[in-house]
Amino acid sequence: MGLPKPSLALMLLLCGMILLSDLQEIKGAVACPQYCLDVDYMTCASSGDEKLAARCNCCLAPKGCTLHLVDGQNVYCA
Repeated sequence: MGLPKPSLALMLLLCGMILLSDLQEIKGAVACPQYCLDVDYMTCASSGDEKLAARCNCCLAPKGCTLHLVDGQNVYCA
């Protein structure tokens, strides 16, 4: 029997809109770099001066924390 042509066109349009909305969500994703800094320890405002376990980079650390590198530099994770 088949669908009338206007219904088919409407279904295709609806499917296209759903796919486009999914693509918009994917665009907002942030890629996490796959490298490790030489981190000695990490501190976070929520834990005060407590030295926390080191994380590879800011992608793996909570926002607002600071990575303290072995060479004395600090990296703030915004």
